[in-house]
Amino acid sequence: MKLLLHPPVEAERLSKITEAAGPMTVVNAADEAAAIAAVPDADAFFGKVTPAILAKAAKLRWVQTATVSLEHYMFPALVEHPCKMTNMRGLFSDVIADQVMGYVICFARNLHLYIKDQATATWKPRGGESARVNLATGPGVTNAIDRVHMHLGGMTMGVVGFGEIGSEIARRASAFDMKIIGVDAQPRKAPAGVEAVWPVERLPELLGRSDFVVIAAPHTPQTERLFRTPLFEQMKRSAYLINIGRGAIVDLTDLVAALKGGTIAGAALDVFETEPLPPEHPLWKFENVILTPHVAGYSPRIAERHLALLLDNIGRFVRGEELRNPVNKVAWF
Repeated sequence: MKLLLHPPVEAERLSKITEAAGPMTVVNAADEAAAIAAVPDADAFFGKVTPAILAKAAKLRWVQTATVSLEHYMFPALVEHPCKMTNMRGLFSDVIADQVMGYVICFARNLHLYIKDQATATWKPRGGESARVNLATGPGVTNAIDRVHMHLGGMTMGVVGFGEIGSEIARRASAFDMKIIGVDAQPRKAPAGVEAVWPVERLPELLGRSDFVVIAAPHTPQTERLFRTPLFEQMKRSAYLINIGRGAIVDLTDLVAALKGGTIAGAALDVFETEPLPPEHPLWKFENVILTPHVAGYSPRIAERHLALLLDNIGRFVRGEELRNPVNKVAWF
């Protein structure tokens, strides 16, 4: 058996991969030409398989991606190929959930605004008459002061995409006594602390009930540009949108219009249609928007988790065992 690596990995990782591969020959292809030359008798592949590489693959049975997302990975021939595919999902769930709760707490306690005030030595408690404009009512919102400094207990978080990341977000939010509802393309029994996980057809109901709408879905043909004006109009005017899924899911032009028109209360985004977000983009100017540069998955523990999952799956492949993180290539997740 042969395991092909492309792009090549560094010596330390290669040594551990070779050890895990046991009887398999491991080829660390220096470039695409080397990968094309080595792939005809390869049984397994780790990294980025391209159309040119796949065209020469005669025995390929398994492809392990180096990423969670697959929108930049899939192509028709790979979807149709009989090889199994696995990805790296599950590595980032707790880290990304922490980031989401960071956004939620900032909006609830206005920390993002007080940090700006600190830079100018401005003492400015958020409240008073200005907070009474367009005041909404609902759980956690009873008067001007409560509207400006929210009480998270009893407020509702709607999670769009209830996979491993969405589930971990819900677990953390439930620790704040928030009510949790979710929608997913593969709905299932709600875990402890979650009211329900509905099919995607009930997304409008989730939007209408949620104080925070968190997008934790992958980029698929079904989710691309899903969040546009019609969905924003179904959200509460007091609700906040949070996107840590994929930038292509939210139409930023429509989001800007929703923010300008007061259709929603604010947004926090870690991913964008175009990255980096252009400096002239109007989102930079909104006080009720938090922007972070695609860092929700950053953690010093990710590299070790990444390698551990890869080595585990290599061992499973050698032993003929079930692989972790199988992917539905048609659905891109």
